[in-house]
Amino acid sequence: FGAKDIFDLSWKNIMDAYTCTECGRCTAECPANVTGKKLSPRKILMDIRDRATEVGQNIEKNKLDPNNYDDGKSLFDYISEEEIFACTTCNACVEACPVLINPLEPILEMRRYKILTESSGPAEWMPMFTSVENSGAVWQMPAQRFDWAKEDTADS
Repeated sequence: FGAKDIFDLSWKNIMDAYTCTECGRCTAECPANVTGKKLSPRKILMDIRDRATEVGQNIEKNKLDPNNYDDGKSLFDYISEEEIFACTTCNACVEACPVLINPLEPILEMRRYKILTESSGPAEWMPMFTSVENSGAVWQMPAQRFDWAKEDTADS
């Protein structure tokens, strides 16, 4: 699930990284960035582009096996967990982009990989995920918590 490296992203995500004009409007509108967090949607796109370029150059130089492009690196060597988890998914970066690039999509794909594949994420989020996994409910109560109301209405 999610994206660990450029091979896990859609062709559009990689094309978006190369299409970016680097105007910085996405970063200027990003509330996480404005409040001093490390996230910069523009930097995320530039890092995806840099990683794709690196892999492409390694393929051209025959440094990578044609059947396996794993060089021991991933997008997480370029983009930190702090960056991807700072995103509030408000869509401001998408709305601000003059060339209709969606920097939110690769951020969410990378976040999905970290949470679903590696079971890692911000410490504040982990109790919620554990609760959903164990009881199917966010608030650490079983889904049957309202069964008492059904019993009460059956009597009337």
